[in-house]
Amino acid sequence: MFALIGNREAVEAHEEGWLAPYAMKSRLSRGRKYEEAEDPYRTAFRRDHDRVIHTRAFRRLEYKTQVFVNDEGDHYRTRLTHSIEVAQIAVSVARMLRLNEDLVRVVALAHDIGHPPFGHAGEHALNQLMHDAGGFNHNLQGLRIVELLEMRYAQFPGLNLSWEVRESMNKHHYKNAYVDMDMPVTQGESTLLESQMTDVVDEIAYDNHDLDDGLTSGILKEESLVNLELWQRAMDQVEGIASIENDEIRRYQIIRALINAQVNDLVWATQERIEALALQSVDDVRECTQRVIGFSPEMYQMRKQLKQFLWESMYRHDRIAKMSEQAHTVVNALFPIYMEHPEELAEASRSRLAESDDPKRVICDYVAGMTDR
Repeated sequence: MFALIGNREAVEAHEEGWLAPYAMKSRLSRGRKYEEAEDPYRTAFRRDHDRVIHTRAFRRLEYKTQVFVNDEGDHYRTRLTHSIEVAQIAVSVARMLRLNEDLVRVVALAHDIGHPPFGHAGEHALNQLMHDAGGFNHNLQGLRIVELLEMRYAQFPGLNLSWEVRESMNKHHYKNAYVDMDMPVTQGESTLLESQMTDVVDEIAYDNHDLDDGLTSGILKEESLVNLELWQRAMDQVEGIASIENDEIRRYQIIRALINAQVNDLVWATQERIEALALQSVDDVRECTQRVIGFSPEMYQMRKQLKQFLWESMYRHDRIAKMSEQAHTVVNALFPIYMEHPEELAEASRSRLAESDDPKRVICDYVAGMTDR
């Protein structure tokens, strides 16, 4: 027989030795809403990760819009590939800052599971339809999914995720009438660095990958990017290393250089801030009144320029606007049909409808769970 070294206690001991003092340790989790015995091999956050990726909501992200709807082509990002890309970048940053990689990974993979079909256009349509019944927000819908809608266990509703994962999904620290967080959130208490970092990395991923998809689609042209300092720096870096004749490879290398520049700046600027604030524990992070994870002032300005460009040249483009209009049409047509004909809902939703005093929310859950297809 050989010694079993890969159990939960061994991993938790490794965290104590490796993670930074301000990182969240698995063994210090505030626990779960419903008490469960600890897993003998997996830490709390690894267990949460496994629960999230086995959900229907996570699988459905494959056919939910990032920017381009599914029938626009096979090579554009979807909510699923975006979530995987966020997780990849976030784990790399977590390793550099010695944050808890397991916590970062599950938060990254779960951060968009509450998105409805058709991206932000679908979210806007549902929010309008639900304006007199609590509204609709994809972050809070993600919480609703993991707390109520995913039925996997006989002992409790939802996934019974750890407090820290649920807190990180609820980025803005507020309760909503239709989400029973049952979380003792202290007013003014700051979020964990793992949560803050995943939030920023989400922006890095979608800004740069939306730019890549925009160029692939032809909506954006390289010549229109020359006035963006961040793009120009990345292009100069790539062309300074080698002359690349293949346009696709060249563009990939530029996007890669863009992401690397922002990640490196994020790491160094954050490390300087951690040292200046003298953070020595998770309690220090909780009590910190300013955002710790972030870019340098110079990078912030360059990213602001990039975001403004994407808003004006891509997100408001006629082709994207047309897709958004179609999304509004579909969602606005479906909702009243289900209100008038609840028998058309799936069996699980019909059962919930019979037990609920809020039929609009049940139908909203059903429509939000749909894919673009």
